[in-house]
Amino acid sequence: MKKEIIKLVDVFKIYDMGEVKVNALSGVNISVTEGEFVAIMGPSGSGKSTSMNLVGSLDTPTKGKILLDGEDISKLHESDLAQIRGRKIGFIFQSFNLIPTLTAKENILLPMVFQGKSKEEQEEKAKELLELVELADRENHYPNELSGGQRQRVAIARSLANNPEVILADEPTGNLDSHTGGKVLDFLRKLHKEGKTIVMVTHDKDLAQKYAEKIYWIKDGKVEKITKK
Repeated sequence: MKKEIIKLVDVFKIYDMGEVKVNALSGVNISVTEGEFVAIMGPSGSGKSTSMNLVGSLDTPTKGKILLDGEDISKLHESDLAQIRGRKIGFIFQSFNLIPTLTAKENILLPMVFQGKSKEEQEEKAKELLELVELADRENHYPNELSGGQRQRVAIARSLANNPEVILADEPTGNLDSHTGGKVLDFLRKLHKEGKTIVMVTHDKDLAQKYAEKIYWIKDGKVEKITKK
């Protein structure tokens, strides 16, 4: 039986905006099992980005539990969370979030530096990942010297640097044309077939239905329905 990697249990997230309190999530339950391709789907303002931040351990809930490999991480300090996050979850952001003053290779090396990997290990892994995303000839190029699709492929390589259990992709095709976006998603599908767990956050119903095995439909801070292939 496959293990449950991430589980949100009756999670509430309330943002205190002074005189106003915003209920971003109200009792959300989400489960991600090893090897799944899961989509969190919803329109702007539905709570899907907040769900992503909680699934990715980038934020903690106001109420409820977040279990990562069975451990309740809701009460952990940020420094401990950052270490767990760095090992277990790889992030791909819509805006790529590459550091402009670092080359493609240096951007990929960075997560390994934070995890204390040896220099030899870092170099070997970066070379392997650049080849994997077909950018070995662009390793010394800076982000502004790369196309949008190439930048997103660098971001994918960076997300794999510490061999995480889960790849969390936030609107991974949001800044790309449809052809390039399709190539990026085909790459995510390939990673999934190789055994990676993928969680994709999107507002695009067609993308969610084409690629994901399980979709959480979020509306007004709640899971409206769950559909499976």
